[in-house]
Amino acid sequence: MYKLLTAAILLSLLACNSSNNKPNTENINVPLELKRFDKAFFAVDTSGIDSSLNELKKNYPIFLNDYLERIIGVSQSDSNYKEQIKLFIRDYKPVLDSISTIEKGIEKAFNQNKDALKLVKYYFPNYKLPHQFITFIGPMDAYANTSTGGHGEIITEYAICSGLQLHLGAESSFYQSEIGSQLYPAYISKRFNTDYIAINCMKNIIDDIFPPKYFDVSLLDIMIDQGKRMYLLDLLMPDTDPALKLGYTKEQFNGAMENEAFIWNFFTENNLLFEKDQIKIRSFIGDGPNTEELGEGSPGFISLFVGKQIISKYMKIHPETTIAQLFSMNAASILSASKYKPK
Repeated sequence: MYKLLTAAILLSLLACNSSNNKPNTENINVPLELKRFDKAFFAVDTSGIDSSLNELKKNYPIFLNDYLERIIGVSQSDSNYKEQIKLFIRDYKPVLDSISTIEKGIEKAFNQNKDALKLVKYYFPNYKLPHQFITFIGPMDAYANTSTGGHGEIITEYAICSGLQLHLGAESSFYQSEIGSQLYPAYISKRFNTDYIAINCMKNIIDDIFPPKYFDVSLLDIMIDQGKRMYLLDLLMPDTDPALKLGYTKEQFNGAMENEAFIWNFFTENNLLFEKDQIKIRSFIGDGPNTEELGEGSPGFISLFVGKQIISKYMKIHPETTIAQLFSMNAASILSASKYKPK
């Protein structure tokens, strides 16, 4: 079903995502600091764990406890906590060694986060920005499913944080192993590179500003909510590849654009827009190698694409709508006012 777009059409699409309309943020100061907790933690002297942790706590007074208890599941109240820490350091030392290959990607992600946070400050001047970008190594299964996709990034009151164990490169042996591929099929591990770090961090920021509320909602409600988030992500990261932000391959993105009318007609002709049965709509609103109902070449999480297209059409017609107003509007009103009907 899916065919590649012509080069001219693709260039036009990328131009729509360019920085031509990006606000001037030169005078916005974002004091973001890169903190390499991954290196600091694995430098702990395992023969003197208590004194090493006390030293580490001077530089990470809050994050250290969060890391031990909430990320690697170690409580210092446990009698064997020292052995647990030693075991984790031993088992994950190969991950630390692999990070040397992605240092440039980490630096790039830091700069992307800084640029995006300037735009967060521009659009949301009263939002309390994180002042640290903390990198860490967590368990391989530390993966959270969010409203617009799963990842290993987290957000705290003071920091955006990246679990580097899930950014070693799609071809890393950690993900290609039998255990790794069971945890993360290829359609997930394809996103395990540093290009996604800042994207995931900004998705967390968006969810922090506008917490998702999915309860007794229809497919249309979910698509429109996700579309609002993807539209805002475009505002915060206007220079980032649109396919990356959706989590699609370039081929999947191009195919979705070319088959937009077919996708929309599938939903309307099968009376799915107002369907609330999660069993009937789950294949459209979650990750997967493809959307089975739409064909082999289609992407999973097709709701992200459709929702974003509807919101983009709405905002083109109603550019006076503020972000706050957009997020407060219900899905049916947005769909009606967007006059969305791709051909």
